[in-house]
Amino acid sequence: MARPPLSPRAYLLVAALAAACVLAVVWAWVALMPLGFLDPEYAAWAAKEELLARCDVGEVLVVGDSRAAAGIVPALMPRITTNLALGGGKPIEALSMARHALACPDPPRRVVISLNPAQFTRSDLFWERTVRFGLLSGREIAELERVSRETGDWSVYEDGHGDGLTGGVRAALYEIRFPSLYFGSLAKGGVFLRLRENRRGLAQGLLSRGQYFFGTEPGCDAVAIEGHLTAFRPLPVLDWYFDRLLALLAARHVRADFVAIPVNQETWRATQPAVRSAFADYLQAYEAKYPNFRVVGPTLLPWPDRFFGDPFSHLNPAGARLLSARLAACLDGPPEACSLDWAATAAQTASRSKEQGAWQRFPANRFQASITGASARSSSPP
Repeated sequence: MARPPLSPRAYLLVAALAAACVLAVVWAWVALMPLGFLDPEYAAWAAKEELLARCDVGEVLVVGDSRAAAGIVPALMPRITTNLALGGGKPIEALSMARHALACPDPPRRVVISLNPAQFTRSDLFWERTVRFGLLSGREIAELERVSRETGDWSVYEDGHGDGLTGGVRAALYEIRFPSLYFGSLAKGGVFLRLRENRRGLAQGLLSRGQYFFGTEPGCDAVAIEGHLTAFRPLPVLDWYFDRLLALLAARHVRADFVAIPVNQETWRATQPAVRSAFADYLQAYEAKYPNFRVVGPTLLPWPDRFFGDPFSHLNPAGARLLSARLAACLDGPPEACSLDWAATAAQTASRSKEQGAWQRFPANRFQASITGASARSSSPP
């Protein structure tokens, strides 16, 4: 005997229940298994967050942008070092990392800050990376809203790239991991097809204590973001976070060093002298304000093109090795003897035996392969 057809009401109820079940499954996957579908850089971020959650921060903490993430190798530092620098990192992320690290039972004794000039002047992947990857808590995003209101600068908080949402609605949806915000990543990542690769990336990120590469080509002479800046004008909201970061470190009597990662020669030549001097003056003013803060070497310095792996002036493995070896000697020496310019670095590494020794401490298979694509856009011109 045939079943009677469903009434329109019953049909709509069954359809609604089926849709709710599908939504629930997708929502659970988005919330619980981001390694399965988010792009490969997420694995590196997850490794940093796990190191922070474990309070495995070492004696020296590195915070900053993607150039620092690629260029400072903890394995080559004389003390236990953790690299929590991020692609698209700005003073907002640096302050968050430092706060959590200083709350640990054995906090770092020194913080190395490395941010290129552009990371003070634009929002750069705040929603696409920082919030999307779950780095900031709801309280920290609410703090950004408050600071934006106080400074009158909504350039970061309201930079939604035309999605039609206000910052508050967007923040609420990200906090609950609303699935529609992740549909693009689910489609590109094949729902679960990135799980194996991202688990491998997470393991490598933990092994390298947070360091990871972007481009790894054996040289690049493309002009990076500094060469496209017409002026250095820090956003008020980012200046507030930078000041608060330095104030926190001063209050905790933690030594803070600002280290500028080198750029390739073409970028240095293309950068306007006014941009260089304004950035240097900006940092020197903070150096005068906070006695625990010092700027190590020039704030913008050129290295040979062969040490850069992509058009965004990320150091390749050879460049990262040399910079880290030089930085290790710098941080342990007197300030007046510290220089990261190419002449000083070349002199330090002139001995073949020293260079071979550095290679032995920097095994090629310890670190994650190049991360490009969307993450590289964090250094692209606006």
